[in-house]
Amino acid sequence: MSYRVGGIDVHKKMLAVVVADVDVEEDYEFEQRKFGTTAAELNKLVEWLVEREVEELVMESTAQYWRPVWGALEQHWKPTRTEREGAGSTSGQLHLCQAKSNKGRRGRKDDFGDAKRLVKRLKAQELTLSFVPDEEQRLWRTVTRRRYQLSRHRVRFQGQLESLLEQGHLKLSSVVSDLLGVSGRRILTAIADGETDPAVLSAMGDCNLKASPAQLEDALAASRRLNEVFRQLLKMALQELALVDSQLKQLDQAAMQLMQEHQEVIHRMAEVPGLGAVSAMQIIAEVGPAAAAFRSAKALCSWVGVCPGNEESGGESKSSRSPKGNRHVRRLLNQAAQNAVKVKGSVFQITFQRLMPRLGYKKAIWAIAHRLCRLIWVLLHKRVRYEERGPAVSAKSKRRRAAKMIRELTKLGYRVEGGPVQVGISA
Repeated sequence: MSYRVGGIDVHKKMLAVVVADVDVEEDYEFEQRKFGTTAAELNKLVEWLVEREVEELVMESTAQYWRPVWGALEQHWKPTRTEREGAGSTSGQLHLCQAKSNKGRRGRKDDFGDAKRLVKRLKAQELTLSFVPDEEQRLWRTVTRRRYQLSRHRVRFQGQLESLLEQGHLKLSSVVSDLLGVSGRRILTAIADGETDPAVLSAMGDCNLKASPAQLEDALAASRRLNEVFRQLLKMALQELALVDSQLKQLDQAAMQLMQEHQEVIHRMAEVPGLGAVSAMQIIAEVGPAAAAFRSAKALCSWVGVCPGNEESGGESKSSRSPKGNRHVRRLLNQAAQNAVKVKGSVFQITFQRLMPRLGYKKAIWAIAHRLCRLIWVLLHKRVRYEERGPAVSAKSKRRRAAKMIRELTKLGYRVEGGPVQVGISA
């Protein structure tokens, strides 16, 4: 029985599709056809693939253009192949490959040629395939990644606001650590509404501010002669800030609602030092609520790109730099690692203090991120809770190291006498 595989070269307005029977021993005989990317054209594509009895499909991850094609095939083509009688284990499989792994020779590139190369390299296992989660998880990713984009926009916006204040000779950011805190916003709102008296503005600062009222008044002295254009721009900036904060809150609520069934998983993840509810939701959106796509902690670390790389030639290691992986999880793990090493008494702080003198700050943080990644896989895959064992682990490791050193000294012919040194007694 023939086994047909299809390859799709994806573009914004057109799809180059080829189909071939890969059970033959000779060169593949391809059947090719072009389709559009509208909904009607995608329906024609599904009908054509079903008519040709295509069992397996592979496409390139071209920008965002592959997403509607994948969704249409997943919804209409895949069920026809997996639910039919006599379907095999590979029937209805959709593959998404990285475009770089399908790169052809320069000067020998065309659309159908790329699609044919996809089929050949898929069967030769030469393509780098990407992990594509189910439709629900893809929706989680859309929400959490949009939230990250807005949070980055908010950080950039704060820099732009500070630049605007400097142009108006308002040195508020020099005396207030959080420009967009409660006191900062209150003062900025009053300036935008037309307040010109520095004494009145300085009185709006919270009593817990490190800056004194005299320092605030001096920093805001330029408000007496501030041009109305700056006040108008400041008011527009504050309105934009309120809109961004409102959208961030809405996205948090939307993510919590979408992941309502996995609240217990989020709580377990948030218990890990360095993580919180928001970062836990973002990680779950990327790897899934049970990390089911990754057979081991090593597989997850490799996919994230938080493990050492391997560049070997001529029997010599050229580089051990970490490979590229999921940049969203890498960012979250790096941030979590820097927070986790500050938790007093945690195993991460102890491990970091041990690694820091030998590796330096950046590499030690990356080692903590690797440990966090392995821990996350255990929490998700095995459905267990995090237990802090920092001080106990430290004492146990010291005893284990002492016993190991005694054994090694004994093997070398030394005789070790006496017991452990008591606290407060010199050796």
